[in-house]
Amino acid sequence: MSFLKCATEASKSLVNGYKKNSPEILTGLGLAGMLLTVVLAVRATPKAMERIEKKKKELKTDKLSVVDTIKAAGPCYVPAALSGIASGGCVIGGQSINKRRNTALATAYTMTETALKEYQEKVIETVGEKKEQSVRDAIAKDHLEREPLVNKEIIITGGGETRCFDTFRARRFKSDIEKLRRVENELNKRLLSEMFISLNEYYYEIGLSPVKDGDDIGWYIEDGLIDMEFSAQLDEDGVPCLVVDYRIAPRPDFRTLH
Repeated sequence: MSFLKCATEASKSLVNGYKKNSPEILTGLGLAGMLLTVVLAVRATPKAMERIEKKKKELKTDKLSVVDTIKAAGPCYVPAALSGIASGGCVIGGQSINKRRNTALATAYTMTETALKEYQEKVIETVGEKKEQSVRDAIAKDHLEREPLVNKEIIITGGGETRCFDTFRARRFKSDIEKLRRVENELNKRLLSEMFISLNEYYYEIGLSPVKDGDDIGWYIEDGLIDMEFSAQLDEDGVPCLVVDYRIAPRPDFRTLH
C-alpha cells in the first residue's frame, strides 16, 4: 500500500472518528478551554494591575473611571476573553449536535414503532388471533431459553410464589398473575392523570429494584395503556414460569430532549 493511500485511509478514519465522537470532543475542548481561560485571567491580573497604576500616575488621580480602567486593563484580558468565547462555543456546539442526534433518534424510534404496530395488526388480521398468540408464545419461550437460570438470581418480591421472567430486562422473580394484573390496573389509573409512568415506577410496584436508566424510559398515555401479556412456559428446571411481556414496550422519555 502506497504512502498516499495510507495517509488517505488515516485521514478518513480521523474524520469519521471526529464525526462520531464530535459532541464528546467539543465538550472536552470546551471544558479544557474554560480551565485555560481561568489560568490566562489569573496570569493577566498582575499585568493589568500594573497598567492601572501606571494610568493613575499619568492622569494624576487615585481613582480611575470605569472607562479608563477598562482601557488600561482590558488588553491584558483579551486572550482570556477569546479563550472563554471559544470554550463556550465548543460546549454549545457539542450540546447542539447531541440535541439534533437525539431528535433524529426520537423520530426514527417513532417511525419504527408505528411500522411495528401496523405489522402486528396485519399479522393478526392475516393469520388470526389464535395463531398470532402461538407465535408470541414461541417468542416468549425463546426469551426464556436465551436467559438460562444458571448463575441468575430469582428475586423474591413477596407478591407470590410463581416464577416469572421479565422479557424487557431479562430478570427472574417470584410473583403471581393476580399481583401483576393489579399493578397494571393501578399504574394505568395513574397513567391517565400523570401522562407518563417510568419503568422504575413499574418495577417498584411489582417489588423489583430500580435499574440504571429506568427513570428515563417508560409508558406514555398517547401510546395507550400499559398492556402486559403473559405466556406460561416451563423453565430449564421443568418448573412453570410466567413470561411477562408488553404489547406496548416502554420507550425513552423524549420529552427531555426539547
